[in-house]
Amino acid sequence: MTEAGLDPTELLFAPSTANDPREAYRTLRERCPVAQGSMGAYVSRFEDVAWALRHPEVFSSEAAALDIGQEQPLIPLQVDPPLHTQYRRLLNPWFTPKKVAELEPDVRVLVRRLIDAFAPRGECDFHEEYATPLPSTIFLRLMGLPQSDLPTFLRWRDNVIRPDVDPHDLETAALIRKQTGEEISSYFEEALEAARRQPGDGLLGLLVSAEMDGRRLSREELLGMCHLLLLGGLDTVTATLDCMIAYLATHPEHRRAIVADPSLIGPAVEELLRRESPVQVVPRVVRQDITLRGVELREGQLVSLVIGAANHDEEEFSDPDEVVLGRDGNRHVAFGGGHHFCLGAHLARLELRVGLEEFHRRIPEYRIPEGTRLQYSPGIRQAESLPLVFSPEGT
Repeated sequence: MTEAGLDPTELLFAPSTANDPREAYRTLRERCPVAQGSMGAYVSRFEDVAWALRHPEVFSSEAAALDIGQEQPLIPLQVDPPLHTQYRRLLNPWFTPKKVAELEPDVRVLVRRLIDAFAPRGECDFHEEYATPLPSTIFLRLMGLPQSDLPTFLRWRDNVIRPDVDPHDLETAALIRKQTGEEISSYFEEALEAARRQPGDGLLGLLVSAEMDGRRLSREELLGMCHLLLLGGLDTVTATLDCMIAYLATHPEHRRAIVADPSLIGPAVEELLRRESPVQVVPRVVRQDITLRGVELREGQLVSLVIGAANHDEEEFSDPDEVVLGRDGNRHVAFGGGHHFCLGAHLARLELRVGLEEFHRRIPEYRIPEGTRLQYSPGIRQAESLPLVFSPEGT
C-alpha cells in the first residue's frame, strides 16, 4: 500500500528524478511496490512487471488510451491479442534480425559521416549532432520518406513527447499535441496516397498494399501505424544513446574496457539498457479486478508498469545500480515483454551497437565539460543537450 504523503506520480516525474531515478525506484520497490497515486497505480517489482507484461487479459494496452494528439489507436501498441498478433504478423517481416542486418552497411556509412562533421573540432553536442540524426535518418529511409522532411519530424516528435510548456500546464500541452497530431495525420495521408500511386521500396509502400483477413488496411489503421512508427523511430534510440554516452563519459573504466575490446559493446548495450532504462514507465489498464501484493486494483483503473524500477530490482539483478558488462541472465524489460515486446528492438540494437562501435573507434576518450549540469526529460529520459569535449581528430 502507498505510504501517507508519498505520491508516486510526483516522485517519478519530478525533474530531479529524471536526472537520476535510482533513489525514486528504490523508494517505490521497498516502501510501496504496488502504489496508489494521483494518476493511477504504479507497479515496480520485476516479478510483478514481468507478469503484467505477459498477461494482457489482465493488464490491457488496448484500454490504456495514450493520448498524444492522434485520433486513432497507436497500432499495434494499443491493441491487445488476438488482433494485435495479426498486426504484428503484418509488420514483423520488416523488423526481423535478417531484414535489419541488411541495414548495417548503411548505418555505418551514416554514423561515420556524422562523426566526420565534428571529430576535427574536438567538441560536439552529442544529442544534437549524433543521437538525434542517427535513428531519425534511418527511420526516414526505412519508411521511404525524403530526408528533407527530418526537421519537421523532429519538431513533431518534441511537440508530442515533451511539449515546451510548464509541466503543470496540461491543457496547453494537450492542445499542442492535438494540433501536432492533426499535422502528422495530414502529412501521412498525403504520403500514403503518394505510395499508392508509386509504392517504392519503403515500408509505406508495403502498408498501402498489405491485406489482413482479405481486406486492405483502413485509413485509421494506416495512420495508427504511422503515428507509432514515427515516435518509436525518432525518439527512443536517441534517448538511449544520450543515456549510454553520458554514463560512459563519467565512468571511464567501462568506456576504456569497450574501447580495448569492442566485442564487449553488445553486452554493454544490454546492460546499459537495463541500468539506464530510458523508457521509465509503460501504461496499462486493469481488465479485471486483481489483488497484487495486498493492493486491490479495480477493473478500469490505470496502472503504470515502472520498467526502470523493475530493471533495478535487487531480487532479479545482483548489484543492480552497477554496470556489469558480463552480467549473466540479463532479463531486462527495457523493451517491454510478452505480446508487446518492442517491434523495433532488433533495429534499435543495431543502431545502438553500430553507433557505439563507430563513435569509440574514432573518439575513444571524451568527457563532459566541467560545470555542465545535464537535464533529462521525465517519462522517456532524453538529455536536453549533451556536450562532449575530446582531442581533435588528427592532432
